[in-house]
Amino acid sequence: MSESTKELLSIRTAVGRWSGLGPYYAMFPREFAFEVVETYSNPGDTILDPFAGRASSIYAAVAMQRQAYGFEINPVGWLYGFVKLQPASERNVLERIKNLGTISSSIQQQELDSLPEFFQFCYSSDVLRYLITARRELRWKDSRVDATVMAIILVCLHGKRENSLSNQMRQSKAMSPEYSIRWWQKNQLTPPEIDPVEFLIERTQWRYAKGLPNLSHGKVYLGDSTSLINRLAGRVNRREVKRFSLLFTSPPYFAVTNYHYDQWLRLWMLGSSNRPTWTGEKWRGKFESKIGYHDLLKTVFLGCSKVLKKNAIVYVRTDARSFTKETTFQILKDIFPKKRMEIIPRPLSKDTQTALYGDKSKKPGEIDIILHS
Repeated sequence: MSESTKELLSIRTAVGRWSGLGPYYAMFPREFAFEVVETYSNPGDTILDPFAGRASSIYAAVAMQRQAYGFEINPVGWLYGFVKLQPASERNVLERIKNLGTISSSIQQQELDSLPEFFQFCYSSDVLRYLITARRELRWKDSRVDATVMAIILVCLHGKRENSLSNQMRQSKAMSPEYSIRWWQKNQLTPPEIDPVEFLIERTQWRYAKGLPNLSHGKVYLGDSTSLINRLAGRVNRREVKRFSLLFTSPPYFAVTNYHYDQWLRLWMLGSSNRPTWTGEKWRGKFESKIGYHDLLKTVFLGCSKVLKKNAIVYVRTDARSFTKETTFQILKDIFPKKRMEIIPRPLSKDTQTALYGDKSKKPGEIDIILHS
């Protein structure tokens, strides 16, 4: 990393209490995103990430004077990415947090009791009332203030006792209700008694203490890349958006994890089921169909090829296991036959997707595939 990038990263870290928003699955670390953006693009370029996750690539690009567009199908990841680019003002967020606290006092005990047993073991009554209210009241898709409040709640929704709103639980993913209840009972752990308004105000003030980013040249869209890429192509053809100089992304890995299941509690906050489910919606599962996985990558990368400059660079981080690697290799070769391919092995680290889930001894790590003109 160059000295100029280190200096810029230091500056962005000052307001970067937003840049790492959310304990969501980590496609790549923030520092890595800055390195790739600096090395393979120039100020003023336009960058595309069709599998944006928490939008680390978008954040790095815009922080370094590029424009960037991303797509993310999982609403948890999208919300984190959307908010960390342009969070609402601290004053409005704090007012909304207090407002929800006032409304939550009207929630009756019978509504708490109507939820599955897990929720009574996980949260105190006051916290659960607040969460039910926030889930009902926050229009996070339509209001930047509500989106910011919801993102802060999701970050604090579960994790270590006293440092989150929940009983003891992993922060990166929600455990199954049955397992959690058994573990809490065995360890005699009850939900921490927390004032949710005071707790969230403290976390919010910490998040704003170093500054407020306003990265308006970045945009992350909620939805399916296979359809959103076609809409973007229309905007490029109408010259509303410049052609892209860098495609920088990390697609989901074949049969590694099911984000919908692992994030079930945060998805509940966003309006989904109060129990973990293996969703049947397209592109939202564990990608255990080899044909489906192949079709996803082919459709998205083919769509991306239509909005790239002829000399654009393609940078893809993916899983080094044979099927994911070979499938990605072949699709990229077929779609970009004139580009030169460079391969960089990446050993496992704590900040990568494959390091988060499963048995590390069975994983060869990750690789970066770089296509040059």
